[in-house]
Amino acid sequence: MTTPIPKNEAKRLQVLWQYDVLDTVPEEIFDDLTELAAKICNAPIALISLVDEKRQWFKSKVGLQLVETSRENSFCSHAIMQDDVFIVPDAKRDRRFARNPLVSGSPKVRFYAGAPLITPDGHALGTLCVFDKVPRELQPEQKQALRILARLVMTQLELRRHAKELAKTRDRHSEAAEQLAKMRSELAAVRRELRQCKARLRKYARRAAGKSRV
Repeated sequence: MTTPIPKNEAKRLQVLWQYDVLDTVPEEIFDDLTELAAKICNAPIALISLVDEKRQWFKSKVGLQLVETSRENSFCSHAIMQDDVFIVPDAKRDRRFARNPLVSGSPKVRFYAGAPLITPDGHALGTLCVFDKVPRELQPEQKQALRILARLVMTQLELRRHAKELAKTRDRHSEAAEQLAKMRSELAAVRRELRQCKARLRKYARRAAGKSRV
């Protein structure tokens, strides 16, 4: 089936890129949240997945060696279309995923649950999701826990973005301070040269006045 595309896709991608998180190294806080999702949902695979233009990339992963997959084969592309947890009880019986290579081949996905990572202005960047190799459901408390953990992931992404913006602002201020110090130094040098020039002119004027009196 055709991969679903959000109506606000261009803006969503722009917001995703602003977080500057794609293709970054693993970070402990995200790995901790992913591991917690796997344990709470009793799932062998858990991911923090970010969906860009052509792929889903995994910021964190438990139980899976892949770093990314194509967006075309992404369960999370469907999950970001939802406001709540998206669940596929049995992928083999779901016409959207029955022929998906992640279902027919390794890791032989049967069950999927993904909570969208929604920004404060309403853009879904990806998901915190869990997979299993057997058909199943989530218990209500597991589903609620997945929602809460997804919000915590989003909070960490926000904190990460703000920290980077603050660092950039500090760098700009530092660069501006250096430029200002350089300009002040150059201005001081010009003033010294001007004073020296005025002193030479006065000296020259006195000599010229003395010669005229003679």
